[in-house]
This record gives sequence, C-alpha cells and structure tokens, in this order.
Amino acid sequence: MIRRFDVCNGDADGLCAAVQWRLHDPGQAELVTGLKRDITLLGRVPARVGDEVNVFDISMQRNRADLTRLLEEGACVRYFDHHAAGEMPSHPRLEAHIDEASDVCSSLLVDRHLGGAHRAWALVGIYGDNMGAVADGLALGSGFEPGDCAGLRRLGVLINYNAYGDHERDVCIAPRLLFPLMARYRDPRDMLAHESIVDEIDALRHDDLRKASSAATLWHGPRGSVRVLPDSPWSRRVMGCLANELANAEPELAHAVLKVEGDGYVASVRAPLVLPGGAHALCSRFGGAGRSRAAGIDRLPRGELSRFVEAFAKTSWG
Repeated sequence: MIRRFDVCNGDADGLCAAVQWRLHDPGQAELVTGLKRDITLLGRVPARVGDEVNVFDISMQRNRADLTRLLEEGACVRYFDHHAAGEMPSHPRLEAHIDEASDVCSSLLVDRHLGGAHRAWALVGIYGDNMGAVADGLALGSGFEPGDCAGLRRLGVLINYNAYGDHERDVCIAPRLLFPLMARYRDPRDMLAHESIVDEIDALRHDDLRKASSAATLWHGPRGSVRVLPDSPWSRRVMGCLANELANAEPELAHAVLKVEGDGYVASVRAPLVLPGGAHALCSRFGGAGRSRAAGIDRLPRGELSRFVEAFAKTSWG
C-alpha cells in the first residue's frame, strides 16, 4: 500500500503551503510537522519504495542526508522551499521547486505550481511570512478586496506567531493540531468566521507583545537594533513576531531579537525590508540558517555575543 506524507514547517508559510496541496490533492496523508525551530523533519519520515513525500518550507541543506535516504529507499519526493539549499541532488524521483529569491516563500511557490487554485490560503502564508507588499500585490491583482486582505493578513500573522516555542506547551495550539482545523476550510475567511482558536491566539499574541514592549535594547545604531528577551514561555512565543513587528515599523533598519537560553542565546534576525538581503549570510557565520531577508541562530554562545553584535552592526544589507 502506497503511503503519503506531508512534511512542513509549523509556521504560516509551511502550513499554508501544505493546506494548498492537500486541497488540490485530497486524500489520506500523514502529517509531519513541528514548531518553528523543528527543521530536520525528514528524519521522522519512514517512507519506503513507492511512497510519496511532499515537503514544504524546510531547508534542503539541513535535511540533505534524510532526503538522500528517502530517495535511496525508493520514495518519490516533491519539494517546495525558499531557504538556502546548497548543492541540489539530481534524482529521477526528486521533483524540486526551489527559489531562494527574497520576494518568494513556499506558499507562493505552491500557488504558482497550482495556478492560483487556492490563492486565499497562499495569501495567508505570504502575509504570515511577513511579505506584505508581495501579498498585497497578488491579492489586489486577483480581485480580493482590501477588507479581505486585512483578514488574511491577520490570520497569517497569528498562525506564524503560534509556531514559536521550545515545546508544544509553550504555544496556544500545536501546529499538528492547527493544521486539520485549517484544512477543513477551502477558504480561510471561513476559518476566521467560525474557529474560536483564532481569537484565542490573537489575545495571547497581544499580551505577549505588551510584555515584549519593555525588552532591553542591547545595541542601537543608525542601521539597526539588537534587543534581548528573558527566557520564558511568552518570550519564546513572541520573538519572531516581535522581529517582524519591528521590521514593519522601521523598514529601513535591520533588527535582531535575542532570547536568553541556558548559557547562550537564540537569535531571530530581519534584514531591512527596503534592503532584503544579508540575514542568512550573517547568521550562517554563527551556525545559523535561513534566507536572505530573515534568518536565525539556534544557539549563540554567550561568549560570542559581542562578536555577533559587531558583525550585525557592520553587515552590508541588501
């Protein structure tokens, strides 16, 4: 019996890309997802010969060994992603849709492949990935009203915020439980109208942002800022959301939000929206990853903090 697996990041971009695909190709599939920092998800997939694996919004570079394993086991893999991929394997059972451009995300790649068949869900993912200008242009060019755009943006921001945490108990609802609620609706505007979890996530987000408003500014310069949050459930949830909020409020500046974790830090970095490049290059110097406009570091040793701030201050964005 052929099995199907949908593997996706638990943020808005990953979940919305997977929802689009499952609406396009309804049928039983095992979902493999996690929180925002759960990137090496292909290691959880036990696919064998003839099985189908659909991958959305997780780094091919970080999953290369397990991708190779799945292909060697005889699985067919369809891969949509926009993170730095490194050298891409060539294999007859690999269908790769990879685009690392700063104005592309995985939901947009799936939307293009499906010819806009589930565009409203694509827009939720694009808005959630903090690509508001791209989403606005696509939405208005497709006949969506400004009021629709505001609702789709809200849903995308909330789904994305809900993905941040170290444990499922940190978040309002685990992404693996949120996905089937999303997949009930061919139109996300119906989810906004009927699912109370949307308002629950929204209330938690606003409370977390209120707490984050007093975050200490470690460094501020003419081209950006670095803030540090304490280690707590609210800060684990809000750090990515706060980074996006800062980027939207000051689009000409770069922003880094760090959170204390053990004897080091976790970092979320945003390049200036007007110069969307340099985040991945900076974070990769400290063992991190991501894409040109937004990237992160899973563990920045405390002794590396000064070097990180200095590198951040000297980065040539764009």
